[in-house]
Amino acid sequence: MTVDDFKPEMEAAIRAYDRFVVCLERPTQDFERSLRSLVARAIQAYQNRGPGMRHGIALDKHVTVILSVSDTERPLCGIYFNLHSPYHGKPLPKTVKEIHPRAPESGGSGD
Repeated sequence: MTVDDFKPEMEAAIRAYDRFVVCLERPTQDFERSLRSLVARAIQAYQNRGPGMRHGIALDKHVTVILSVSDTERPLCGIYFNLHSPYHGKPLPKTVKEIHPRAPESGGSGD
């Protein structure tokens, strides 16, 4: 089993990355190189998996590659983008106290 056995999956992932993913740390050419490396690592993990294990997984900060046992000799290949947004709210530091608006006090006369 070689990296080129998963060329259709890698080409689809590269097209999707180029078209839909904005990643300033990794341009498309760098993504292609790292994807080939991850697929090679996933193949190695798949071939050396323990008894009863069904997957070979390789991942980095941006991509996860999973090879899974299938009904055929060739395993299934899933390539997933580990997406995040810099605009996603980060939790407040423990030294900062969150301010909650007070509920209006009931000041009725009780009549």
